[in-house]
Amino acid sequence: MNETSIWKNKWFILANVCVGTFMATLDGSIANVALPTMSHALHVHLQEIQWVVTAYLLTICAWLPIVGKLADMFGRGRLYNFGFLVFAMGSALCALSGSYVWLILSRILQAFGASLLMANSQAIVSATFPGSERGRALGVTGAMVSVGSLTGPALGGILIDAFGWSSIFWINVPIGVLGFLVGTQTFRRQTKRQLETNYFDWAGSMLFMIAIISLLYTVSNADTWGWGSELTLLGFFISIVAWVLFVWRQLRASQPVVDLRLYKINAFRAGSIAALLSFVSLFCTNVLMPFYLEGVLHLDTRVTGYTMAAYPLTMALVAPFSGWLSDRIGPLFLTTGGLCVNALGFALLNTLGLYERAISVALLLAMFGLGQGMFQSPNNSSVMGAVPRERLGTAGGLNALVRNIGMILGITLSVSLLSWRLHQMTGKIVPVGAQISQPMDFLAALHTVFWSASAVCVLGALFSITRAGARNQKLSSAEAR
Repeated sequence: MNETSIWKNKWFILANVCVGTFMATLDGSIANVALPTMSHALHVHLQEIQWVVTAYLLTICAWLPIVGKLADMFGRGRLYNFGFLVFAMGSALCALSGSYVWLILSRILQAFGASLLMANSQAIVSATFPGSERGRALGVTGAMVSVGSLTGPALGGILIDAFGWSSIFWINVPIGVLGFLVGTQTFRRQTKRQLETNYFDWAGSMLFMIAIISLLYTVSNADTWGWGSELTLLGFFISIVAWVLFVWRQLRASQPVVDLRLYKINAFRAGSIAALLSFVSLFCTNVLMPFYLEGVLHLDTRVTGYTMAAYPLTMALVAPFSGWLSDRIGPLFLTTGGLCVNALGFALLNTLGLYERAISVALLLAMFGLGQGMFQSPNNSSVMGAVPRERLGTAGGLNALVRNIGMILGITLSVSLLSWRLHQMTGKIVPVGAQISQPMDFLAALHTVFWSASAVCVLGALFSITRAGARNQKLSSAEAR
């Protein structure tokens, strides 16, 4: 095999995509560990330092569909590779930040680089691999998401302890530069344009940014402001107006930023809704289980970390096999079955009491790794395989956007539901971060969240079923224009 064929080998392309996926996922989980240290070093309160995470997530959500559209116009490989460079630059500026404001601005730049990577990774894999191998390839990238999530907290703790908080950002710089240099060779055939137009809907892009940022920012703060407060109602009003204007604009634009006609495709529509509901439910455990493990069972942070790792570790093992299997039997059984496994997992979490062993909790959390491992790779393959090839960038951006919105909504809604249930039982407003003085009340409120999450999974499974018989449905050439 000569040098040129090595660089263009599809598995070598997949390896480079996995590097970008791992780096973006690692940084999301590794930054959370450093928040207390950064708060002390930069002399800001917890409410302010949380913007290190919030600004990152909001920026990614605002840019994902826009980047996907730009990728279809100017080449996916070109924008993906540029993402390595922007992410590395943003990481270096984060590490050099001497003030809180500089750190937030650097995180926004880093998030823009992450959006370039996230929006294009699935499109590149889907365009590189034939349908008979697409599920397996997307399964490998799904496993890298889990490995990044699993590695982040442990690696972050080691780096911060040894070298300080800036080291969690410095680690991205050599990885990003190396990924960029390799990508200049790897993605040569992924740089061609898919859409023969230079027109870009800037007005539609601005409307989308206003709509998504106002919605997610309001939802994230509604529990603090109060769901019926003037600030919350104003935020939702601005978001609704922006969404209405955005949809109106997209339905009339010749080259819309978000091609809403993609949602005419049953497999794309069903898979997107199922994925949103899946991530909403799963992030109920991600944010609340540590409070149960440490506040109710009184486990130390090390044991809590090991226990929580059962989910991503199991998913990392299941996702590649699930993707391979979906190439042979189709996505329907695996996606629907995976969501049913998650629903059962949430139902079983309601058996947890005041005295449990860590291994028992870990086994239950491993069920979510099994369920999500069954669901995610086949669902991504089904969604990306249903759209026209020239719209893969747009579809990849929307698919990644659904994942990030689900994460934010899951965290916010689970905390709000828990707080509401505690207030209903105790008559007092109990901050979720406070020390748990009434573990029985906390456990009862937690069970309410878990039953709700189980119902969300069942609803997701019902949407997943509707993709039956739609595997080969795509937009016609006329509809795609």
